[in-house]
Amino acid sequence: MHTIQKIHCPNCGSDAERHYISDSQLTRTQCPTCDYLMISCTRTGKVIEAYAPGILAKR
Repeated sequence: MHTIQKIHCPNCGSDAERHYISDSQLTRTQCPTCDYLMISCTRTGKVIEAYAPGILAKR
């Protein structure tokens, strides 16, 4: 099953989508405005893939 929720982007605040993919136990959050992407495991909460332009990672 695949559920889509309309949300505000955590990166830029624009309209974004959160996809709940129960078959693979994944949650994908994506924003077409700023190209934000985060894929995480629904069961463990661990981030599998992330891309957030404009957010600097600590070294």
